[in-house]
Amino acid sequence: MCLGGAKGMDILMNALIKWLENSFAPKMSKVNNNIWVVTLKDSIMQTLPFIFLGSIFCCLAIIEDFVTLPFSFWTPFGWTMSKISLLVAFLIPFNYCEKKRYRKQRLIAGLTGMLLFMMVVTPEFIADGTVGFGHDSLGAGGMFVAILTGIVTSVIFGAFAKFTFFKDDSAVPDFVRQWFDALLPIGLTIVIGWVIVLILNVDIYKIIVNLFMPLQNGLNTLPGFTFFMFFTCFIYSMGISSWVLTPIGQPVRLASITTNLGLVAAGTATASNLLIYTEGLVYCTYMWVGGIGCTLPLVIMLMRSKSKELSSLGKACLVPGIFNINEPVIFGCIAWNPYLMVPMWLQGIIIPILTYVFTKFIALAPLPHVQFELWYAPYPIGTIMNIMSQGAGALIRALIFLVISVIVSSAIWYPFFKAYETKRVQEEQEKIAAK
Repeated sequence: MCLGGAKGMDILMNALIKWLENSFAPKMSKVNNNIWVVTLKDSIMQTLPFIFLGSIFCCLAIIEDFVTLPFSFWTPFGWTMSKISLLVAFLIPFNYCEKKRYRKQRLIAGLTGMLLFMMVVTPEFIADGTVGFGHDSLGAGGMFVAILTGIVTSVIFGAFAKFTFFKDDSAVPDFVRQWFDALLPIGLTIVIGWVIVLILNVDIYKIIVNLFMPLQNGLNTLPGFTFFMFFTCFIYSMGISSWVLTPIGQPVRLASITTNLGLVAAGTATASNLLIYTEGLVYCTYMWVGGIGCTLPLVIMLMRSKSKELSSLGKACLVPGIFNINEPVIFGCIAWNPYLMVPMWLQGIIIPILTYVFTKFIALAPLPHVQFELWYAPYPIGTIMNIMSQGAGALIRALIFLVISVIVSSAIWYPFFKAYETKRVQEEQEKIAAK
């Protein structure tokens, strides 16, 4: 019965791998290489230095809780993290034109996208009576709006990319021709924004925020949070970079951070109202030690393996793993390996559920009150930086839960690793015997 069951599992697993290889993975690769997905992904990724720097200023602001300073670290935070949407509104049209090889139009397109974004958020400035640049819509709160205005601008500039007022043999200098040829897409973009937003008084900002609010709410629920973490591990186990999900996940994470910081500033933050789906919690505080899928325990197992090849791989992956860079171990032994793909999927289900339960329901582990997003910082540095402002008791509980999370993750990896190790040791012995 055991042999029959094992053969049945092998047949089922082989059928699943075959379907993934021949059907699912090619479709995901097409999505991953789609020009719009790549443009959105690259545009958001290019803002990461500002997000990382904003994280540093946010953590330095903890000092203000204990010492009175003649300045506030929240000011440079406001000029980095809190201007992300403005940057994205420029970067999307710029990158789109770059990838479509409309390089003469890319700067003009980026600047036009930024102007359209400012027009769309203007009603929010007026309604709130905000002076200057201190409005939430310019930061994480306007990310989806920035994506929309960036796409609209890109489509308009793409449509007029080959249009020109001049003949090929015209004596007008090229730079002058570019000026005049850019007038039409710029004018059309600005007129569209002017008519819809400022004449017809359509508040596009509120419409977009309301449309995407279910997504933000959904990813902060137990089912939504768990599914998204599972899907991230699922596609990563097939060698498809999780960055493909950046256009979906990053705006929601940034909006969650903004909400949480507002609750903390108002003194109303509790385990029940703080949002869980943030960059700091997922990548820096508890869950993914060693990278997505919590792979550092696996790396340590590989280092101690009886298989010489696996041991060498583990040693090579240790230093990157400490800094939460796990591409070497993913592509070295997990991707398309049924022995290790399954525990990778389980990591994406069990660890998120464990984290949600012990942060939201039981509240053993505190949710971060500050923003620390340097995901490459070795654990438990991120845990300490995110929780230390809540006191020694909270920090101790956080570190206890981190240890629990790693132990559970190790327990998930271990039986699958041992089965894979046995197979590899046998293969190595057969090679030696053959020689």
